[in-house]
Amino acid sequence: MTTAGVTDSRDEVSLRTTSLVAGVLYLLTFVSIPTLALYVPVHDPNYVVGPGPDGGVFSGGILEVIVALAGIGTAVVLFPVLKRQNEALALGLVGSRVLEAAGILAGVACLLAIVSLRQAGAGAGALVASQTLAILYDRIFLLSQSLMPAVNDLLLGVLLYQSRLVPRVLPLIAFIGAPLLLVSWIAVLLGIWGQNSTPAALAALPVAVFEFSLGVYLVVKGFKSSSPILSSDARDAEVEPLFTGPSGD
Repeated sequence: MTTAGVTDSRDEVSLRTTSLVAGVLYLLTFVSIPTLALYVPVHDPNYVVGPGPDGGVFSGGILEVIVALAGIGTAVVLFPVLKRQNEALALGLVGSRVLEAAGILAGVACLLAIVSLRQAGAGAGALVASQTLAILYDRIFLLSQSLMPAVNDLLLGVLLYQSRLVPRVLPLIAFIGAPLLLVSWIAVLLGIWGQNSTPAALAALPVAVFEFSLGVYLVVKGFKSSSPILSSDARDAEVEPLFTGPSGD
């Protein structure tokens, strides 16, 4: 095998590994779905003085931490490839993912603080504090997991559409979902409908479909070899992907 052939083979392995890891991380961002049920008790105004286990809140917190870290991971793993299309937008995606993750972690801290008050036996004197923390979690959620996903998917959709790394139908879903999610965010902010209402859930569905479909596609298929940013000239002109293939002569 020629040197050029070996290099191309290494690039293919590296790109496939990058797409596989990114796809798995995108699928991991869906593990927090059970928190919708796990967090119901902690939103009870009397939770801090009531009986019952706290395991559901701890489990939900762990799941959300996984989501926060996986979200950052998706942008970091894809950055070396996406920067070949537009470095500013790719860097913006990393930044927006970090902001989203920071909000998620701040929200988890609010709920864990409520549990701490309960376990410390703060009693009725902590009712106002616990209710305030629960409301703060909902407001942070509105910013971190309702607003920021719209920004993330708009940036990623543009990069994927222009680079043709995946079928263009996938970023088109993002172009539909991001504006819908933004409109829903404004509606919730203005009190037109509730944060956990049916309209809010329906508005978030296209974004969920986009990210889940993207994760599955990257795991099963990987990047499209026909993408112009994966051509030999583009590879020579740009940096190597995050994951490199095995060395050898």
